[in-house]
Amino acid sequence: MEKLDIISFKHDGELHRVWKNVYKVFGSDDLVVIVNDKVDVIDGDGHKWKTKEPAICYFFRHYWFNIICMIRDDGIYYYCNLSSPFIIDQEGLKYIDYDLDVKLYPDGEVLILDRDEYDFNIKDMNYSEEIVEIIRSNLNILLDFIKEKQEPFAAEVVYKWYDYFLTESKKPEENK
Repeated sequence: MEKLDIISFKHDGELHRVWKNVYKVFGSDDLVVIVNDKVDVIDGDGHKWKTKEPAICYFFRHYWFNIICMIRDDGIYYYCNLSSPFIIDQEGLKYIDYDLDVKLYPDGEVLILDRDEYDFNIKDMNYSEEIVEIIRSNLNILLDFIKEKQEPFAAEVVYKWYDYFLTESKKPEENK
């Protein structure tokens, strides 16, 4: 397992948020899976806080969203950010946050969040028609993933990654 930072920006290049020292548990050309548990987070305005629960995070190279699967006592809560595909460089895993979010509750309720912020930033940050269309299309893809319970929208897959993380994190350093 490799430690790295997750760094998100807004469309205009402004720093949005940084998650410090998360664990990359899987990486391929198309997907990176990250685990974080009570990690330090720094908002773009300098505000610092810690995550409250373990989370399995999916970052895609070909989809314009990422998915955070928060493991809580009463089930898995999914928080999905409409975002650019990720890149990884020496500073960490990076993406652009496009404001619009989807939350899925353990009971199946789905909410689309921050539409007002998204609509404002379309104009304020001059999102191109191409970006707006990509976000619209990927919102539909994401909602289909949820409806069809595609990975990671099946609890057993999320718990599998978390169990893997717990097992690997207990191994001595030289065996990792």
